[in-house]
Parts: sequence; C-alpha cells; structure tokens
Amino acid sequence: MGKTKVVIIGAGFGGLSIAKNLAGKNVDVLIIDKNNYHTFQPLLYQVATGGLEPDSIAYPIRRIFRGKKNIRFRMTQADKINVEDSSLNTTIGKIKYDYLVIATGSTNNFFNFEHNKNKLLSLKTITNALDIRSYLMQNLETVLTTTNKSEQEEIVNIAIIGGGPAGIEMAGALAEMKKKVLPKDFPEFNFDIMHIYLFEVAENLLPNMSRESSEFSLKYLTDLGVEVKLKTRVLNYDGHKIYLGDKTEFQTDTVIWTAGVQGELIGGINKDVIVPGNRIIVNEFNQVLNSKNIFAIGDIAANIDDINPKGLPMLAQVAIQQGKHLAKNLLLLIQMKEMIPFKYKNKGIMATVGRNKAVVDLPRYKFQGRLAWFVWMFIHLIALVGFRNKLVTFIDWAQNYLNYDRPLGIIIRKYKREE
Repeated sequence: MGKTKVVIIGAGFGGLSIAKNLAGKNVDVLIIDKNNYHTFQPLLYQVATGGLEPDSIAYPIRRIFRGKKNIRFRMTQADKINVEDSSLNTTIGKIKYDYLVIATGSTNNFFNFEHNKNKLLSLKTITNALDIRSYLMQNLETVLTTTNKSEQEEIVNIAIIGGGPAGIEMAGALAEMKKKVLPKDFPEFNFDIMHIYLFEVAENLLPNMSRESSEFSLKYLTDLGVEVKLKTRVLNYDGHKIYLGDKTEFQTDTVIWTAGVQGELIGGINKDVIVPGNRIIVNEFNQVLNSKNIFAIGDIAANIDDINPKGLPMLAQVAIQQGKHLAKNLLLLIQMKEMIPFKYKNKGIMATVGRNKAVVDLPRYKFQGRLAWFVWMFIHLIALVGFRNKLVTFIDWAQNYLNYDRPLGIIIRKYKREE
C-alpha cells in the first residue's frame, strides 16, 4: 500500500529482534520462515534429555505479533535472492522487497563427517532433539532384551563430539540421567557398564570462554562421571565404532554431534562475499558487501574487523543486538538519513553442566558453581518467548530440582537412524 517493504528471512533471535523493533512503524514487514514457530535453541538439549517438552521452548510466530498490523508472516522456504529486480524466490512464489534482511541463522557443519552424517544425531532443531530422546529410550528398551555384554555396551554407550556449550550441557544432562533417573525406570539394568564420552579436538573445553570456565567445566563433568577426552580427534564412525586419531576405538550406537556450525546460506548470494563457515561479509551497518538494500544479521553475518578477524561470535546476543540496531538504521534509510555503525556490546557468555554446576563469564567478572547456575536459569527463563513457556519451564525446573526426575520415558514416535 505504498509503504516501504522489508522482508526478513528467518524467525530466530535476529529476525524476531528486528521485527519487534519495526512493529508499529510506518513500514510493511514480512517475516518468512520454513517453520511457523520460533525455537529457543539454547534449551534444545533439555528437550533431548526429557527435562522440557518441545512446546516449552517453541512459540508461534503469529502469536508473537498479534495486534501488530504492519507485521505479516508466511511459512515458506526461501530458495534464491534475485538481486537484479529485488525479489526472492520461495516455495510459495516470488516475493518483492525494498529491503531484505537475511537472518537464516546456522546449520550443522559436519566437516570430514559429511559423507556419513546420517549416522550421527545432531542438535539444531526440535525435531533433532526429539530424535535423540526417542533413540535413547529405544536403545534402553532394546538393551533389556540383549544378553551379550559387548552388545549391551554398544547400545548404551554414548559419545558426544564437540566440547562447546551444547556439548557440555548435553553431556552433563545425560550423566545426571544415568545417575539419578534411569536406574529408577530400569532397575533391572546395571548402568555401571554405560559410558558417556565427550571428545574435543582442542586442549580446553569451551574454547570461546575463559580458562577458569574451561577448567571448572572439566571438573564438573568429571565429577558427574563423564569421560572427557581433550586434544582428541575423531576420524570416523561406522555406525558401531568411533575411530580416534590415536588409533584407539570406542564402541557405541549413539553419537551426538555438537562440534561445529556454519551459516545457512540461500541461493543468489555472490560467492565473493562468502567467507569460510558459509558466512556473508557485512559492513559496519550489517549491509551485505557491495549491496545497497540487502542486509544480514546473526550467525549468517560475518562482521569482520581487526578485533574479530573471523566475524562476531555466533551467539544469540549478537543477533538480538544487530536486529535492534538494524531496525533503527532501516528507518533512517527510509527517511534518507545516514545510518549509524553497529557496535557489539559483550554482555557475557555462560554454560551449565548440571544441577548447581555452571560457569559465567561477564566482561568484568567470572564466577562458577551454584550462583552461576541460578544466574543461568534466570537469564534463560526471562529470555523465553511467551508467559506460558516461562511458567511451564519454571515449574518443570523446580520439580526437577526437588526430585531429580524428568518426564522422560514416552516413545511417541520411533526414530530409525539412516545407514
């Protein structure tokens, strides 16, 4: 209707941030996403381990923008950007834009495992989390019908590849399940034969956090019984055994991949502005290099400078700040005013290992243990979208804290790993 049209690809942290800050403004905003809900990815591991149900960390996009007359949503897959005529090819047809914001986020980077990634379990979507949950429970039901000890070990052993926040959080949650939850549900099985391994190629866990956080995380995991292997490269997995760089082997039926991510690209982007990790080079205004009306924010954007030669870290807080700032800049552009350069404000990073075990790195302070765990819970609780999600998550966490239990054991849909 004559208004400037902004199309946002992706309803993650960045996409929602810019849309919220354009709500009620004299601009027409269209959000497109292949799902009709926003996923709070930092808590996916809790869905995978039965601590939360999927609807606790997902929220309908349309409901977020109820009453916002200038915000519209379409569930579709973006296929290609047509720079020449400022349009976007999607599965529901061609969409025109005045300004395009790419906020597609990231996807798994399997590195040398790309050829057999179907043998791995990953943790990027709610579907992935439910697959892990189902597979774990299916294996536990299967092991009770197996008498061969070697087969039993392969079925129940778990390997996690990657020692970043997702890896240590998954390892900690599984270790607590092994100690406190599973023996109650499967009293006839001896869980002493179950081993949880965490493999990290670097010399420290949490490579993007402080040395103190790395050391405390290692101690917490070790105390929980996780067997952490640092400076260990996983060379291959054939569906039954993991083969390591030191020529040792580890027998397991369950391998969870948390080792790397890369930007989720769409077609039409000039290859000259794509850097390793499938990220798009942007300038100080989050404007795609050599483009006037295309912007990128969040994990997909590489804001490279002397301090960040690989771009800003792929964190939710970066995407949120970029989205908020870009909304202001787009309004300035519409008014034919100069844009303001984006400056990231580091508000800290944190990770949890288990009950009363977490690490927090703030710009000026670092702390660990119970206080860090409560801070972690509070920050994640208030960041969830929707009052109901906050309330249900708080109740589930409180119940889990009091009795160490998780509503874990229902296999709603069976998951079969591709061979």
